[in-house]
Amino acid sequence: MLRKVVGPAILLAPVAAPVLHGLTGIAVVGLGLFAAGKVVSKTVKALSAPPKPLNPLEGPPPVK
Repeated sequence: MLRKVVGPAILLAPVAAPVLHGLTGIAVVGLGLFAAGKVVSKTVKALSAPPKPLNPLEGPPPVK
């Protein structure tokens, strides 16, 4: 039973490490792009929104 598992595992071992590193790299790059997109999206929303008054009951401060 063990020979049936060890044989293919030995043949796949040289291929497994680069594939694992490639998948890990894709995941890390994807996570970085996702985080950068979130930051850009929140920044654009914050800069394009109208300013909020300090106290909604009083309205904006008077201009001198």
